Amino acid sequence: HARRAEFPVIDLALMRIPSYAAATIGGFLFRMGMGALPFLLPLMLQVGFGLSAVKSGMLTFASAAGAMTMKLGVQTIIRALGFRVVMCGNAVISAGFLFAYAFFQPSTPHVVIFLALLAGGFFRSLQMTSINSLSYADVPPAMLSRATSLTSMCQQLSQAVGVATGALLLFVFIAMRGEAHPMPLDFSFAVVAVGCIGMLSVVFFLRISPDAGGE
Repeated sequence: HARRAEFPVIDLALMRIPSYAAATIGGFLFRMGMGALPFLLPLMLQVGFGLSAVKSGMLTFASAAGAMTMKLGVQTIIRALGFRVVMCGNAVISAGFLFAYAFFQPSTPHVVIFLALLAGGFFRSLQMTSINSLSYADVPPAMLSRATSLTSMCQQLSQAVGVATGALLLFVFIAMRGEAHPMPLDFSFAVVAVGCIGMLSVVFFLRISPDAGGE
């Protein structure tokens, strides 16, 4: 329908723009992986580690604090390195932080968890901002409103798919043990799995031209 309609709500012609296609498809995979974290992490802390909802919230708040801190330096980082380098390298770094979270244990000091989530939130937010910026960098003015619709739809869909994928992976790892209740190790496996999904975005970010979004 979108291909036949004169003014489609979801304009697939946007995917012919290389930078937009790479940011949209790669961004979908990245958000899908990272979008599972706000679902898995509180469960890990509360169900796996036995923390209260208040203590869990005080720890996971670190990710938001790291994201806010990133906003102060994002322009400098992107202008110095370019979108392609930032998005490829940062996808690996962000996935690496998820792999590190898999090593959290009930005995892990809370300050270590807080600092790890703070740093991870910084890099994940840097990636999201870079993806959002590049999505519109090469879109002609006449197509900007349609680009906004498609990008917004993809963002919401990727996060929903991420939560569903995280829940499914957690269920699979619990079922593989033949148990009915999750253990900390089940969460660790699920976090590693969604981290791998997020890192798959590098395949699409590598296709970005080195000077994409230079203007």
